[in-house]
Amino acid sequence: MKKSLLFAVIGILIMAGLALIGCGGPATEAPQPTQAPAQPTEAPAQPTEAPKPTEAPAQEAVTIQVFYPVAVDAPIADILKGYIDAFQKENPNITVEPVFSGGYGDVKTAIQTTIDGGGKPPALAVMLAVDVYDLINADYIIPLDDYIKGMDDGDAYLNDFFPAFLENSRTEDGSLWSIPFQRSAVVLYYNADLFKENGIEPPDSWEALGQAGQKLTVRDGDNVTRWGIEWPSGWPYWLFQPLAIGNGQNIVGDSSTEVYFDHPKVIEAVQYYIDLSHEYKAMPEGVQAVWGQAPSDLASGQTAMIVHSTGSLRGILEQADFEVGVMPIPGHQKGTFATVPGGGNLYIFKDAPKEQQDAAWKFIEFLSRPENAADFSIHTGYIATRQSAYETQAMKDYIAKTPQAAATRDALQYAGKEFSVQNLGEVRNIFHDYLQKAYNGEMSPADAMAAAQKAADEALAPFRD
Repeated sequence: MKKSLLFAVIGILIMAGLALIGCGGPATEAPQPTQAPAQPTEAPAQPTEAPKPTEAPAQEAVTIQVFYPVAVDAPIADILKGYIDAFQKENPNITVEPVFSGGYGDVKTAIQTTIDGGGKPPALAVMLAVDVYDLINADYIIPLDDYIKGMDDGDAYLNDFFPAFLENSRTEDGSLWSIPFQRSAVVLYYNADLFKENGIEPPDSWEALGQAGQKLTVRDGDNVTRWGIEWPSGWPYWLFQPLAIGNGQNIVGDSSTEVYFDHPKVIEAVQYYIDLSHEYKAMPEGVQAVWGQAPSDLASGQTAMIVHSTGSLRGILEQADFEVGVMPIPGHQKGTFATVPGGGNLYIFKDAPKEQQDAAWKFIEFLSRPENAADFSIHTGYIATRQSAYETQAMKDYIAKTPQAAATRDALQYAGKEFSVQNLGEVRNIFHDYLQKAYNGEMSPADAMAAAQKAADEALAPFRD
């Protein structure tokens, strides 16, 4: 009887415990025992609510500045502000403040002045891709390889950029220092209606280019009413490079300390430029300081062809009332062509706080999305930097209406490396000075290039092993 009474009491206690658990239950679960306990645990006197899921902590607010050049043929400031607004909607903790300067050189000078004066640089800036060695030597920028490694698809991301645009983004050791954004190339624009009227095919060699320019030049006595070609040379290295490349020898090689100014093929390219005015009588003699007016000269009929940047495409198309042809620069031999890339890349600055650098990288990723690369190209005329941008519907629709945009992209297959070396400012000025002396007839091409080579070698000597 005593044993039966004991089991009855235990049964009553178990039922009472179950009743309490059904009313609310414990706040936390008891650990699962490895064997049944000797006697049931007591339910808590007052049940508590189960914990609510914790919310992700709010990201700390960060503000970054981006320095940007606006002295180009497009409404860049408004375009960039539109991208900033869209980016900030996706990243409400990041504020992007644009600081606009005149041109690439102005941006570089503004940053240098700030740093030299003890101030803090921006987190991000668009500067010339060829400035990379100067910026590294000044200890201004950081490599971007770790950010690429941190991406799920870093290799695919980089491989989607046109190789010609990445060439000046890396240094000799393979390190990545910038991301292409506002990029262009040198092309030949021509009045296709005039070509058809005169039975001229788009030139495919130096000789064909000279003959076309000669035929399309119009004179009224000693007065020229229309030049066959304008080839700006006030800032000469960039627009000269396709001539050297098209003759089989670029003025710069793989090394950042070697230039080939006095190579026979480079000298021959200098002579051809001079021949276009002296022999073919197809363009003005000497240095042509017509960079800013050349697009309007083409559109107004004052010249039949110009050598210029793909970044001028939109402005030329808006001004011209004729069919505009676009093509790479004809090379020396028949059926050969050449161009060289140009324009600006996105750089992150070393002295910016880490949180600003990380925010700047997010903005770089945003700007370089295929749809944004396509949009930037459509609204500016610059070449979309990523190949997948041309697979977007927006770009397909644009090219259907503006086939010249495809021609600027296709020119990149003939691109050589843009002029970028150690001590770039001094070496480039040396080349400019002697090239213009040759153009103006002050020195022969051979003598000018020999002097340029000697001076450049001296300027590069401290950077050679």
